[in-house]
Amino acid sequence: MSTHAKRERLLLADLLESAGAEAPTLCENWTARDLAAHVVVRDRRADAAAGLVIKPLAARLERVQAEYAAKPYEELIQLIRTGPPAMSPFALKQIDEASNTVEFYVHAEDVRRAQPDWSPRELDPVFSDALWSRLERGARVLGRKAPVGLVLRRPDGQTAVAHRGTPVVTVTGEPGELTMFAFGRQEAADVQLDGDKEAVERVGAARLGV
Repeated sequence: MSTHAKRERLLLADLLESAGAEAPTLCENWTARDLAAHVVVRDRRADAAAGLVIKPLAARLERVQAEYAAKPYEELIQLIRTGPPAMSPFALKQIDEASNTVEFYVHAEDVRRAQPDWSPRELDPVFSDALWSRLERGARVLGRKAPVGLVLRRPDGQTAVAHRGTPVVTVTGEPGELTMFAFGRQEAADVQLDGDKEAVERVGAARLGV
């Protein structure tokens, strides 16, 4: 049975292929080629990917990612479809599902929503619940830079506190949209913000996410 992460991986590869190497994405200053290189490095070069979280290694990550970005675009797409090598922790189904479900969903939407003719994607309830479950667990990390109190709320009333403080802004939307919002794609997320006008503006301009 296909996992959420595997399904989103293949969708991301298809979207990158269709968009073309020089297509824009929602990732700051990254083209589709840059995003593809990022995914491949994360999959295959743990020594370099550590630069994502360890600042002294960031220069190495940038250099290795540039090397991959210089490869033929079709090769990058195929490497994404093939998935991580056997020695990668992501080759384990449980780790892949835990680490990559949201990663690939967000990046697939990074490609889709950067196109002028994009339309909302309807997610099945099981996948929506999976995204919400991960959002609940990671809300405090994603919202730690929020300048005011921040609450994420599903249309059914379920909530997750992303940041404690006052005044409070409540962001309401489907789990997929809340995920995009919490990962710093506020302008591209179909959500409703309720709260003090100035606080809402500050949240909209904040650098949320990891």
